Amino acid sequence: MRNSPAVKFPFRIRGRQPAACGYPHRAFDLSCRSGSGETPPLLLLRLPNSVTLSVKEIDYASQTILVSYSGGCLPRMLQNFSLSSSPFQLPGHKWRNPYTVLRCTPRSEELLLETRNDMPWKSQIYCPNDPAGYQIFATPSYLSVGDPFVQSCTKMYDIAAALPGDLELHGSFRLKWSDPECGVCGAEGKYCRLTNTNKNKGSNTTECYEFPTKGSMKKKVITGVVFGLVFLLGLVFLVLYRYRLYRIEKKYQAKVKKFLDDYKAFKPTRYLFADLERITNQFEYELGKGAHGTVYKGMLSENVKVAVKVLNDSKANGEEFINEVGTLVKIHHANIVRLIGFCADGFKRAVVYDYLPNDSLQKFISSPDSKKSFLGWKSLENIAIGIAKGIEYLHHGCDERILHFDIKPHNVLLDDNLNPKITDFGLAKLYSREQSLISMTTARGTIGYMAPEVFSRNFGNVSYKSDVYSFGMLLLEMVSGRKCIDTESHAEDQVHFPEWIYNVLEQGEDLRFDIEEETDAKIAKKLAIVGLWCSQWNPVDRPSMTSALQMLEGEGDNLSTPVNPFIAKPPSRMVASGVDKHIYKLDAIEETK
Repeated sequence: MRNSPAVKFPFRIRGRQPAACGYPHRAFDLSCRSGSGETPPLLLLRLPNSVTLSVKEIDYASQTILVSYSGGCLPRMLQNFSLSSSPFQLPGHKWRNPYTVLRCTPRSEELLLETRNDMPWKSQIYCPNDPAGYQIFATPSYLSVGDPFVQSCTKMYDIAAALPGDLELHGSFRLKWSDPECGVCGAEGKYCRLTNTNKNKGSNTTECYEFPTKGSMKKKVITGVVFGLVFLLGLVFLVLYRYRLYRIEKKYQAKVKKFLDDYKAFKPTRYLFADLERITNQFEYELGKGAHGTVYKGMLSENVKVAVKVLNDSKANGEEFINEVGTLVKIHHANIVRLIGFCADGFKRAVVYDYLPNDSLQKFISSPDSKKSFLGWKSLENIAIGIAKGIEYLHHGCDERILHFDIKPHNVLLDDNLNPKITDFGLAKLYSREQSLISMTTARGTIGYMAPEVFSRNFGNVSYKSDVYSFGMLLLEMVSGRKCIDTESHAEDQVHFPEWIYNVLEQGEDLRFDIEEETDAKIAKKLAIVGLWCSQWNPVDRPSMTSALQMLEGEGDNLSTPVNPFIAKPPSRMVASGVDKHIYKLDAIEETK
């Protein structure tokens, strides 16, 4: 209210402010009386005995309140004044003497002045509407009063603690409260309130707090607006991103649907995703994980086992699925895995193959000295011939040329009789047989098996010779029993994989690798030489798969070692001649770095 003191804790205005704004004692509940005309509105404090006082000032630092009695003569009110049941007290004084309140008749101005000079301790109390014009004075009770003054006064009552100075202020006096203790908060310019932890527990303890200033509030508002805008923009971006992904997915779903409609004539079996869950017993047994999906073991019937490859959700554009199904549905070859069916159920896509119990060729590639997993040189020769037949069929045996782009041991499966079957056509591309060169925008394949021209056009153009390079690296890995790339080793004295094979052949050791049988030594050397021919850096220097197959099926006696492409570069640091060749450290081919 205008011209009224600020009302804050422990006070509150009853009917305008909630109970939580004030201290839980009804004496701190102020009321408001509206003004009329020139009379301003008043804040009222109600005390026991129905005494109502007007609030003029509230000092929160000293915890005092200045009040006045507007209902008549203050001395008459004080006669029945009691604060015993309220939280307020009259302020004390260093002399805690009681006072006697006297009612005196009007005297002449001279007598009044004379009396006041003789008795300076006398205080007049404001009483504006005494009917007879009497004056009210308060004197210390222990003092004697002069005759002139006594003759004109009548004792009304004694009062303790009320100071004459307080009673002189035109009917105003101060009250003090000590509970709740908020003076420290007021002195520090802070606000007082009930502690948050005790609001609902009946406790009346208080705490100080700072109300945000205009500047800090403005800063908080600006910060909130900025964070709100950032959050809103992020939300909009997320919605747009999700919408874009949805549009892309819908586009490729339509592409997959069109693809499936085009390939209905091949009659591959289509499964629901629920069917695959049943076939794989909720994808219980995992056979392996590749770049494009995870393979699980399943049972179509009691005697028919299958491998179910569930494509990764991250590869949601449908390309891998179309490549896989579109390629395999056209292929029927003994050395290529057989497609049984597929699943295109919403966003879920999978391919179902024959189950091959011996896992991949990668499992059996290790040092020939390891009797546990070494297959034997004759078996390795048969596997190499089988893989070559499969790739040769992809390149020349179909209506369209099929490039695999990911030939490696992990993608060659072995059946019960160790017959190899090429799998994982997720990166495959179909091209016209008349098209000798291929246009590509991104590299495809696995580092270490990827042809140099696939990731750098400086080495030539991409063609079916790119698969020949991958096959060559696979042969060298089969011969050496080592991976063609060692991602865990970074030693400076590593010798590049094909170069190491060249070095062994040039030393005339015939790649025996501690082989006891002469026949096995010839097989190892043949595989190594064919591998070196196929892994030439220049695509023009590589043979076709038809020529590579002929070399593998021959005896190998007349095979010549290709020119060493490493001879022009400074010789790599070699291991001493007396050291076993099996400790050579192999790294990625140079062009993959």
